[in-house]
Amino acid sequence: QVQLVESGGGSVQAGGSLRLSCAASGYTYSNYCMGWFRQAPGKEREGVASISPASGTTAYAASVKGRFTISRDNAKNALYLQMNNLKTEDTAMYYCAARLYGGSCRFSFFSDSSGHWGQGTQVTISS
Repeated sequence: QVQLVESGGGSVQAGGSLRLSCAASGYTYSNYCMGWFRQAPGKEREGVASISPASGTTAYAASVKGRFTISRDNAKNALYLQMNNLKTEDTAMYYCAARLYGGSCRFSFFSDSSGHWGQGTQVTISS
């Protein structure tokens, strides 16, 4: 049974930092693309960052590039998102997602039907 459990969310002021973690279980972690997505109230879910199985390729949304860093530890079945210089517009529920690697880890390849999703962790940034 695939399980993805996010942690590390919270409330911080603009300019601060948070580190999100995702613990994965129930599948061969090293065969999967991993990604972070977020959804703010009234908005569609959007891709934040993704990483290939061997960490060779990462991708970021333009809005977070240079501020966020995605990483993974295949030995620990763990995924991380280091978020620096947080802005109020980063406020959202953040989700960890996994998708079997098929040559690309593009955001669009993660979907409710083709991947696995965690329950989310809330990130709130105040001005």
